[in-house]
Amino acid sequence: MLGDVAQTLACPHCGADLAGADTTLRCVAGHSFDIARQGYVNLLTGESSVGTADTAAMVAARTAFLGAGHYDPIGDALAHACANDTPGTLVDVGAGTGHHLAHVLSALPHRHGLALDISKYALRRAARAHPRMGAAACDAWRTLPVRTGAAATVLNVFAPRNPAELRRIVADDGALVVVAPTPLHLAELVPPLGLLHVDADKSQRIDAKLAPWFTLRERQTLTFTMSLDHHAITTVVEMGPSAWHTDPADLRVRIQALANPLAVTASVDVCVYDPERRLPNP
Repeated sequence: MLGDVAQTLACPHCGADLAGADTTLRCVAGHSFDIARQGYVNLLTGESSVGTADTAAMVAARTAFLGAGHYDPIGDALAHACANDTPGTLVDVGAGTGHHLAHVLSALPHRHGLALDISKYALRRAARAHPRMGAAACDAWRTLPVRTGAAATVLNVFAPRNPAELRRIVADDGALVVVAPTPLHLAELVPPLGLLHVDADKSQRIDAKLAPWFTLRERQTLTFTMSLDHHAITTVVEMGPSAWHTDPADLRVRIQALANPLAVTASVDVCVYDPERRLPNP
């Protein structure tokens, strides 16, 4: 519920703490934010890039695919990565439907979580994904509506990364856990379906982008095989970035030409980063 993590939030206009009742959050400067009936609070500013948000169709596909358990080993790896870190609130930046954060919270019964995303369709599900989870709408590329140092652990799973803001919101003794695909991820689907491919140097580029604010503590490459029927293949394509770059009619034809079911590789790097104590000069 939002009430459990409301103290983690900050006003997106002035940065002051937010507090309130069941229907509204306010800051001392008088900025007010309504809590939607679905349970999330909208902290987007008018300048945010809402056109980049996941659509209702993408969220439906993600719910179907993740709900079938295909990516559960990723959730297990996240929970393991968070188990020994500083107790406190988990903040998932780019949380989508909140599936991965809910998986972690189920494994860590004394933690609370905050799901941040730009898609209202995703947040409607995230707000109800777990009883110890709250949800808020924001733009990951702008100032995050989270108090400085309020996150014990920040999660970033297949999502955009704004290093300066991720560092600002994480506690000095906290951690950033990043999940990103390797070049082997969905390798059996990329050529026949014309999907976006993962660059060979992706992990190095992520490390370099985070380097002024974070130091890599450990990297685990998690690779496993999924048995996907045509429906699951459709949903895994429709839930991700390739959904913006494929023609639905052409995709259906291509999928019908695949084996049913098909053994498909899932491969991700699960990386834990420690925050730098000395921040780079602005």
